[in-house]
Amino acid sequence: MSASPYTVYALQYASRAGRRADNFIGGDPHDGPMPLAYYVWAVMGPERTFVVDTGFTAEVAARRQRDFLRCPVEALRLVGIAPEEVTDVILTHLHYDHVGNFDRFPKATFHLQEAEMHYAVGRYMRYQKLRHSYEVEDVVGMVRANYAGRVRFYNGPAELAPGVDIQPAPGHSAGLQFVRVATRRGTVVLASDVSHFYENMEREKPYVTAFHVGGMLEGFDLLRAAAPSPDHIIPGHDPLVMQLYPAPRPELAGIVAQLDVPPRR
Repeated sequence: MSASPYTVYALQYASRAGRRADNFIGGDPHDGPMPLAYYVWAVMGPERTFVVDTGFTAEVAARRQRDFLRCPVEALRLVGIAPEEVTDVILTHLHYDHVGNFDRFPKATFHLQEAEMHYAVGRYMRYQKLRHSYEVEDVVGMVRANYAGRVRFYNGPAELAPGVDIQPAPGHSAGLQFVRVATRRGTVVLASDVSHFYENMEREKPYVTAFHVGGMLEGFDLLRAAAPSPDHIIPGHDPLVMQLYPAPRPELAGIVAQLDVPPRR
């Protein structure tokens, strides 16, 4: 993967208290605290910037009992991104914590796997277990964005720009995708929910929210094949990301982690 290197940031905007048994199909015999972090990501190059996912709102956080730390859209300004000027938003999938706030990006084209849209509006949404992870207004909003010509659909891998590509990995949802980015330390893989935690992938124990468990297990293989090493894979919800990667500036510690540099471990 050769291109001008991008700078990549993870921005944490919320958290949720949890236990180990909450995060693995089949639970965990060594149950204990295992909180979950919520991120959006910024991919910044010399010619083009991508925002990866758009988080959720304070209202959704209150209803779903999440700890809302800051607005993810406004947090982008901490790394020099003006949301109102963003032209490209990659939506890894349409779960509530990845597509809320889409309306705060008035100039953006949204990049999405077509299978995800079909899933979010299709027959499986009659099951509460599966629709629980979606906010109907977000899904309707994406339908409206499509009618406005602002959604670009993909049916498989695609290069969005030199050094930035998307790769489907269905399982957690039917149209989940992850993002590969060329950086100064090699290809960084933003796994999103292909692996919520490092431990999901390392132990091959998928997260509890699943559309297809076999697809989730295959997703771990896809991540490993897409990255130069396990240290180049960034899970979608692991608080360890903020510990392993430095902040770009001291005042952003605990808020922003820079991912185009090697982890501390």
